[in-house]
Amino acid sequence: MAQSIGQKFTPAALLRFAFPSMVMMMLMSCYTIVDGIFISRFLGDNALSSVNIVYPVINILLAIGVMLSTGGSAVVAKKMGEGKQDEAKQDFSMFTAIGVGASLVILAATLLFLEPVCRMLGANDALLNNCMAYLRTVILFAPACMLQSLFQAFFVTAGKPHIGLTLIVSAGICNGILDYVFLGPLGFGIEGAALATGIGQMIPAVFGVCYFFFVKGDLHFTGFRVYGKTLGAACVNGSSEMVTNLSNAVITYLFNQTMLRLAGESGVAAITIILYAEFLFNALYLGFSMGVAPVISYHYGAKNDAELQNIYRISRRFVILSSFVIMAASFLSSNGIVGIFVDSGTQTYALAVEGFSLFSLAFLFSGFNIFSSALFTALSDGKTSAIISFIRTFGFILISLLTLPALFGVTGVWMAIPTAEFFTMFLSWYFHRSKSSVYHYA
Repeated sequence: MAQSIGQKFTPAALLRFAFPSMVMMMLMSCYTIVDGIFISRFLGDNALSSVNIVYPVINILLAIGVMLSTGGSAVVAKKMGEGKQDEAKQDFSMFTAIGVGASLVILAATLLFLEPVCRMLGANDALLNNCMAYLRTVILFAPACMLQSLFQAFFVTAGKPHIGLTLIVSAGICNGILDYVFLGPLGFGIEGAALATGIGQMIPAVFGVCYFFFVKGDLHFTGFRVYGKTLGAACVNGSSEMVTNLSNAVITYLFNQTMLRLAGESGVAAITIILYAEFLFNALYLGFSMGVAPVISYHYGAKNDAELQNIYRISRRFVILSSFVIMAASFLSSNGIVGIFVDSGTQTYALAVEGFSLFSLAFLFSGFNIFSSALFTALSDGKTSAIISFIRTFGFILISLLTLPALFGVTGVWMAIPTAEFFTMFLSWYFHRSKSSVYHYA
């Protein structure tokens, strides 16, 4: 373990270490995107809109998983850096068990109140059947989705990011093949897309359970007791990531309702395509942050200030430089990305291409904000991380979504996220400056 995340990193070495997590996050984002492509091509715009309508339920599941994985991995990596190996294993086992339990509660509640949930999320009569069919199937795999989120972070903490990458690649390939088979030759309909996603999630979930049960490495399952203080620390520490995913549920709902009002089902399909693209491009920053977070936590726990400063400087430069590259790439590829989902000449295509040219500005600022939140989570400063995430999402994004469309119509919808990310960047920079002397990372 110490020979991996405890080493002295050059820029190339840090990027090599984070690369599997970056690829892993981008491939995970492709789960939903691949589903969207096949659904749009085989089943049409209404089916694509239906998936986005019910996705807030998945956001809630992911919020809990990400909270436990990011907050928990920071706790576990810090204890490993302090030499408390047995406590680290017990905490890892506890976080996994609690995550699975939470997923079962969400699964049961969703199935019991399936139609009311779909109606509450905005499904009209034209979309209701598809909404219920997709959600009913995909929620059956809630435990696998939870375990995938947990193991994605803990394979990195265990110093085995390549295993996580291999599993995600395998799951992604399986998902894509099954999407085609289920929606094409077998004609399963929208349930087929949900089934393909769920089966793909089973691959990292089942392998991860077997690995951590039977491979007695630096991190593996062991007997545990539930320690409220440790669990609370992980939840607080991972609260920023939870806030981000919970806010995604609220933001997706508001986007859907606003576009239904301004442009009908085609508007919902257009915003769905753009949110897919946002998920894909931001996955690069999420993966990088996930990859370097255990390294930051380890050296913070080991009180190795010199290496902590080195990692921070490398990370900041990478995020700033890559932001310009991602923004340019998203702007230049907008026609091609939209064309994967829908044919040119349709109303959905015209709306999505117009939106992309404005929305791409968000990537100039979002990477720095994502890294900033992850940095303070890794430093066990969940409060600061949560402030950034909360103000970014439930503050700036919600205010932008509630005001800009009222002033500028559909153009205001496209500008909501870039505006919010721009203002959040200043808040993030303030915390970087004010906290550097506290944690000695700069």
